[in-house]
Amino acid sequence: MRYTILFACLLVFSACSNPTEEATKTETMTEEVKIEYPAELVKVFDNHGGLDKWKSMKGMSYEIEKEGGNEKQTIDLQNRREMIEASNFTSGFDGKAYWVVADTSYKGNPKFYTNLMFYFYAMPFVLADEGITYSETEPIVYEGVSYPGIRISYGDGVGISPEDEYFIHYDANTHEMAWLGYTVTYFSGEKSNKKSYIRYDDWKKFNGLKLPNSATWFKVEDGKLIGPRNTRQFKNVVVSEKAFDNATFAVPEGAKVVD
Repeated sequence: MRYTILFACLLVFSACSNPTEEATKTETMTEEVKIEYPAELVKVFDNHGGLDKWKSMKGMSYEIEKEGGNEKQTIDLQNRREMIEASNFTSGFDGKAYWVVADTSYKGNPKFYTNLMFYFYAMPFVLADEGITYSETEPIVYEGVSYPGIRISYGDGVGISPEDEYFIHYDANTHEMAWLGYTVTYFSGEKSNKKSYIRYDDWKKFNGLKLPNSATWFKVEDGKLIGPRNTRQFKNVVVSEKAFDNATFAVPEGAKVVD
């Protein structure tokens, strides 16, 4: 997801020639979609551990450092189910429903927030999701260094905000990801020209994948990068080939299900 949720297709075949034969045989088949990525983006993926490695992972969890207490996020990487545990709320997505359990201080939107920080954290690999269109974009320049980029847009009906756009910018020599530009359209549902930017220059290896140790949001004025605004630190990161139990993402008793 942020917003793409992948489900396996179940094909059920029934065969019954007489009452004494075995009545039903069920077979599960998953069709792998072949995606052609821009050559420069493949180099970025390779720099960060490779798509094959990423696709072999089933589960991820990490904590985001916050003043009121760390926020833990647990994600099923195969279908983007998620559970978020914070000091004043717990929310999640079980594959069908968005839900939240919160005290009166909670003012968030659990549907909007689901997979939001995961999408920023799991860069650049989430930019290999299905339903994406890749195109050229202008480089950005910061402190005299030019960073080439690739524009990412989504097909109609892909995720809950298909009008969102992302702009990945990378080091021209190493192909390490350096910046992410993005627009937010969830609340208006319309295309936006207002770009926000995150700088990625603090990476760490986790189970063979290079992921952010921190991410820094930047001030932008008249389309120009001015300087750091705030930084989020990620702690206690786990990336595993083993999937979390289904109960991890189940809607708990007493939770509010969000339309």
